Amino acid sequence: MGRITEDLIRRNAEHNDCVIFSLEELSLHQQEIERLEHIDKWCRDLKILYLQNNLIGKIENVSKLKKLEYLNLALNNIEKVENLEGCEGLTKLDLTINFIGELSSIKTLRHNIHLKELFLMGNPCADFDGYRQFVVATLQQLKWLDGKEIERSERIQALQNFPVIEQQIREQEKAYCLKRAKDKEEAQRKLQEDADEGKKERSQPGFDGRWYTDIGAPLPSSVESKDLQAPEIQEGECNRKKVEDEEDDLEFWNKPSLFTPESRLETLRHMEKQRKAQEKLSDKKKKVKPARTLITEDGKALNVNEPKLDFSLKDDEKRKQIVLDLAVYRYLDTSLIDVDVRPTYVRVLVKGKLVLPAEVKPDSSSAKRSQTTGHLVICMPKVDEVITGCPPASKPVASTLDSSRERKTEYLIRS
Repeated sequence: MGRITEDLIRRNAEHNDCVIFSLEELSLHQQEIERLEHIDKWCRDLKILYLQNNLIGKIENVSKLKKLEYLNLALNNIEKVENLEGCEGLTKLDLTINFIGELSSIKTLRHNIHLKELFLMGNPCADFDGYRQFVVATLQQLKWLDGKEIERSERIQALQNFPVIEQQIREQEKAYCLKRAKDKEEAQRKLQEDADEGKKERSQPGFDGRWYTDIGAPLPSSVESKDLQAPEIQEGECNRKKVEDEEDDLEFWNKPSLFTPESRLETLRHMEKQRKAQEKLSDKKKKVKPARTLITEDGKALNVNEPKLDFSLKDDEKRKQIVLDLAVYRYLDTSLIDVDVRPTYVRVLVKGKLVLPAEVKPDSSSAKRSQTTGHLVICMPKVDEVITGCPPASKPVASTLDSSRERKTEYLIRS
């Protein structure tokens, strides 16, 4: 669920260079916000505030917004008009499609003497007999109600009938409050049932319905091989889980439900649960790339040539050196090539390692690029003695490979 944070406000204050204290207009619609908070402390200069299509259940923490002129709280979970007395400059209030059943709560808006427009359509109170007359008579500063202008004759008639209308409204309010109390009780019972069911599922014993308390006892073969399942089996389980989730989702949306604040919250939580399940399923399908092995546990260097560059490794007997000619990409920036010569191998990082047939002198080695071909030529003088266990190479080692792949990697040539 979303909350109003400083970071959220700054992200929606780009039109004001992300400065929040001097904001005059702020839009936080469709953020799944459940509580109205912090705005009256951080944005006291606000004139326009959009909070429609959230899950706000109570009007609060806006009393210090003295300059606020337009407040949009349409499509939320508000059940009562309150805490707006401090918004001295409020001229327009939109509470379309909420759950306001206490129509008499609009009396608190009498203090907002500049209020000219009010929207209450789509609320339970809008279905009350005498709804419009009650609002017109109660808030005499209003000019427009639910997008319709209030005529002078309409207000006079509403004031004349106000005592009778007020009594009707109170009776309808009482009936609505009783119905709402039952809805809340039912929602609470259902929430408790879901929580108990979830707790029961989490408390299920072992993998196959049995407890395994003996550490030394062998687990069933199905348990032992759980992490060693073939990709086809894992994919089958993922597909089965996906089908089950789709069936649960279809059952949820086909189930009859009342339109209440609790049902809106339940719907959002269901969608959030489905999203997390989908993400978890996607993570399982991702194949983890194994770590590349360059040197084995016994210290043996392996040949690696991932981009498949052409190279030749020659033993220059005359100059007593080993020459590696690596056909790196002609227009590759030299700064992207890293050469690391070791006594038993050379690592070219174009970014890796080439095992040498004889021990060389790293400090005396040189690396140059050809001016014509762009090849990288590394000259590594051999030491007087050959490493024990590594016979001198009598033949040049060569490999011609496809050089079409361009990516950084490592190379190893084994002696």
